[in-house]
Amino acid sequence: MLYSSFNSVLFCEVDLYLPEKVPDREPVNWTSFTREELINIIEKCNNSLAPGSDKLTWGYIKKIIKSEECITRLIDIANACIELGHWPYHFKTSTTIIIPKMNKASYDTLESF
Repeated sequence: MLYSSFNSVLFCEVDLYLPEKVPDREPVNWTSFTREELINIIEKCNNSLAPGSDKLTWGYIKKIIKSEECITRLIDIANACIELGHWPYHFKTSTTIIIPKMNKASYDTLESF
């Protein structure tokens, strides 16, 4: 089912000039991260979950940001990404793990996973 879902649009016609038809808009100015904002956001995260492909858990990140130097550097990196308008590829990658259900005769539908 997953294979057919991803490949179902393989031969669909695509308008390559669509981006040129979208009207230009003024760039949005993003505000910088603050120390308090970052701490408040991270405190709400589940300690046992890993936010990215590096497998660091939120619990470990919470320990890291207790260091003043570490949180300052983390905020500097985030604000530099915002100012430059560029997020490194490593920040955008994620890992998906599909775990099949036990005792299923067929895996032809998404509900089987």
